Amino acid sequence: MNTITIKKILQQKGYGFHAVGPEATVYDALGIMAEKNAGALLVVENGVLLGVFSERDYARKVILKGKSSKNTAVRELMSSPPISVGQSATLRDCMVLMTKNRVRHLPVVDGGIPIGVVSIGDVVNAIISDQESTIEELEEYIAGTGYRA
Repeated sequence: MNTITIKKILQQKGYGFHAVGPEATVYDALGIMAEKNAGALLVVENGVLLGVFSERDYARKVILKGKSSKNTAVRELMSSPPISVGQSATLRDCMVLMTKNRVRHLPVVDGGIPIGVVSIGDVVNAIISDQESTIEELEEYIAGTGYRA
């Protein structure tokens, strides 16, 4: 788990992300999230990552702040500054950041430019896959079919 990097996850999952501008309405952002089946959108302006807008931001900030989703800009509710990682970060690094900051989506940046997103689901799937591989290798070793001298 400590050796699996975000780069490897993105290579398997695919690079790219769903984004919205900071002046988009919350209503429009929610429409994009529903269409793309995404739990969060990166908030990007001129290629610069400004923040993250998530379902949690909507659920906790619209009604509680007396806002209307049709009249409120994403900029007002997004989580900023964004907590992000580089491609060399490990799964463990991501788990620590996600837990410490109570976030479920981490933008992946390269030189400050967003190139992808890793979700808690991506991290869990990578851990499960890694554990399954380890179990298979151990079973082969125990059975003597995977031993190479």
